[in-house]
Formats: sequence, C-alpha cells, structure tokens
Amino acid sequence: MRAQPKASHFVNGSYFEDDAGDAIDCIYAADGTVVARLYEATDAVTEAAISAAKAAGPAWAAMTGTERGRILRRASDMMRDLNQSLSETETLDTGKPLQETLVADATSGADALEYFGGLAGSITGEHIPLPGGDWAYTIREPLGVCVGIGAWNYPTQIACWKAAPALACGNTMVFKPSETTPLSALRVAEILKDAGLPDGVFNVVQGRGGVGAALIGDNRVAKVSLTGSVPTGKKVYAAAAAGMRHVTMELGGKSPLLVFADADLDKAVSGAILGNFYSSGQVCSNGTRVFVENNVRDDFVARLVRRLRDGVIMGDPMDEAVNFGPLVNEAQMGIVLDYIEKGKSEGAVLAYGGRRTDRNGFFVEPTVFTDVRDDMTIAQEEIFGPVLSVLDFATEEEALMRANATPFGLAAGVFTRDLTRAHRIAAGFEAGTCYINHYNAAPVEMPFGGSKLSGVGRENSKAAINHYSEAKTVYVGMGDVEAPF
Repeated sequence: MRAQPKASHFVNGSYFEDDAGDAIDCIYAADGTVVARLYEATDAVTEAAISAAKAAGPAWAAMTGTERGRILRRASDMMRDLNQSLSETETLDTGKPLQETLVADATSGADALEYFGGLAGSITGEHIPLPGGDWAYTIREPLGVCVGIGAWNYPTQIACWKAAPALACGNTMVFKPSETTPLSALRVAEILKDAGLPDGVFNVVQGRGGVGAALIGDNRVAKVSLTGSVPTGKKVYAAAAAGMRHVTMELGGKSPLLVFADADLDKAVSGAILGNFYSSGQVCSNGTRVFVENNVRDDFVARLVRRLRDGVIMGDPMDEAVNFGPLVNEAQMGIVLDYIEKGKSEGAVLAYGGRRTDRNGFFVEPTVFTDVRDDMTIAQEEIFGPVLSVLDFATEEEALMRANATPFGLAAGVFTRDLTRAHRIAAGFEAGTCYINHYNAAPVEMPFGGSKLSGVGRENSKAAINHYSEAKTVYVGMGDVEAPF
C-alpha cells in the first residue's frame, strides 16, 4: 500500500514541494512499512504559507458569513462522499482500524465543516442601549492568520475542528499536522480547494517542533490552536504569550470514570471500553482511572475482562472486521510497555493483557490493572495507550475527592442510576468535559476542552466562535458632549 501525496505541503491553493527539508517517513503502524515520504518545511515553505494566509485574509474576511459558510458546507458534503477514501488514508496515517475511521474521523470533520458552515452567517454583534439616547454596538471580527497544530491520533478530525470555526469567522489558517501523521490534512486542503475556498485561506505545512516554533513566533500570526501533550502545550502557550497571541490549548489528561454499585454494569463496562481501548487507548480524554464501588468491583472486572477476551479482534486495520489496531509507532509502543512494567513493579495486579502481541507492527494487548493505588505511576501519568487502571472506593465523597486529586482536568465520567447523585458528581468534577452514563462522545454541537493543566479555551459549538473572533465595541453619542473645561 502506498499513500504518497503529490507533494509535502499545500500552500496558496496548490501542492508545494521543497525537498531540501528533512525527510519525514509516514510508517504504517500495522506492519512498520513506509507508505509515504514527505519533507519538512524549510524557511521558504513556512514563509510562503504565512504570506499566502496573510494576503488572502482581507478578501476572505470581506465575504459575508453566508458566503463563507456555503463553501464550508460544500466541503462537508464532499468529505462525506469521499469518506471511504479518506478513512483509508486515515488508517494508513494512524494505524487505527478502518471499522473505526469510517465512522469517527472524516465524518467528524465533515460534521464540523457543516456545523460551522451553517453558523457562519449568524456571527453578529449586539446592540446596547444606553441612558440619554446614546447607544453602542459590537462587531465580531476575525483575528487574522491562525496557526493550527495537530496531534497524531485524529489528524483529519483535528484539522477540521480547527479550520472550520477559524474559517467561518473570516480567519485564514496555516495548519501543521503531527510529523507522525502527515497525510490526512493534505486531503482536507484538497477538498476545501475543490469546494471553492480561495487560495491561501487554508495552508498545510509539514514538520517537527522547529517548524511549529517558527509559525508560532511569526509576528503576522494572531492565534495559535494546539492539540497535544501538556509539556508541548506549556512551551507553545509560553511562545504565543510572548507575542500576546490568542490561544486554544487542548491538552492531555488522566481522567476519572466513577462506577457506583447501582449502575447498569454492562453500560459502565461499555463506557470503560470507550474510555480506554477505542483508538487503542490513544485519546486525550480517556477515563483511564476507573473508580469502582467496592461491592461491585469484582463483578465489574469480570464483565470487562470477558468483553475484552471475547470481543477484541486484532489484525490488519484495513480489514473492516478488525476492531483493535496497533499503536501509532514503535516509540509510542515502547512508552506503553514501559508503563505496564511500572504498574507491575509497583504492585498493581495485572488482570488482563499487558504484552506486545506476536505479530508485525506495534500492537499491544488491551491491558487491565486492578488493586491500583492513587500514588502509582500508572494512576498519575498519561499513558496514551490501552491501559486501564481499576481503583476501589467506598463512599461518594471519597470517590470525588480522589477523582479530582490530579493536576489534569480534561474529562470525567460517572455511571449511576441515581440521577440526583449523577448531577451532584458532575457539578463536583474539576474537569472541562463531563459525562453521565456515557463516555467520550464529542458531538460538534457540544463544547470540548479542559481545565487545570488540560487546556485553555474550547473547541466546537458556538463557544469556539468566541475563540476565533474578537469583539469590537463602538459607542455612539447622540447628544451634547460635556467636558469639565
């Protein structure tokens, strides 16, 4: 299988190549083969991309929101028509099963383009009446050139989650995918171009951290939106702050999932699977600390292990029967295996999995630890792999206190039939995105983002409009102007 794009970058409406940059190999995680070779953006490429975005800004911003939205909605329709092809590219890019990418990646990107395309025409200010006949009004204006920096777990979705609200508000964008998954954002750029997006409005450049730093530090950039790890987010946030740039930081987590004795345990197990093993555990919002009330702990674990033993189908991600794929690369596999060893060495009980599988590629079994203490490494640090930790609790107060005892605050969930308690727990969670009797759903209509170290700002929903535009206030005096002298 090959997925070689026409060129490494997409700048000013067309593919753009400069092979003077360092090579970036796109490796298929299922077998370790190189499926494409691209080149890191040189200074000339980043300059061309930022210049194109800056030049395209005034005309794009001058269009009505309805006109911009029409292009985004057209791109959404095209993305749905191309879902099979886009999903195959995503699977080559990430190693995620085609069964998953067909329903959760390009489709999510299309949802974002459709939603913000429909919203674009309604982005308006407000009228503010004042005493004495004076009044004021506000105008929502685009920020300018936005830089989007993507993560490798959802490359198509993330490109659209950032581009759709930015473009709907009248901004232009330079998007840098993760160097691990460079292919999918180029397909998004192609579709936007074919849908009628003017040249220079959405550009894609490849590269590692140095390219991202060059983009973030450019004085023409008004906004930076990052999806990534907390350490990377701290660096990017600090660099953006030096230029007083707007930021959205969607970072990592170590999210809690609380299961009470009165919960429907089968549904709770489904939630735990969605919160730990979907995308082979490579989801920032995963509920990897599963707190289970003492008297149902053994039953919960037994049901979970049975579901994993009977339901996991591991193999070639291009086979639609496969529902569990490899980790994205060898380095990530090594990180996950190291955490599994730490869990065992610190006294956690390995209830299921825990090994690299005997096959090509970067496969690690879905792994369940029980008897996990709050101070264990696997309960403290983000693993970003298929490792679930079960922790016992006795009371609601204890569970909530321990759930919040983390510097992260991306997501949290609770399973219980007592809806009064469910809402009480949700109110007490120190997290930006909370779930009751579900986990890890992320519809575009709902704000998504974290608190504490897990991020700043929100993606999706009407809330994203405020993060990709700013209000200009105009005061209108209707009477005499009085002055002290």
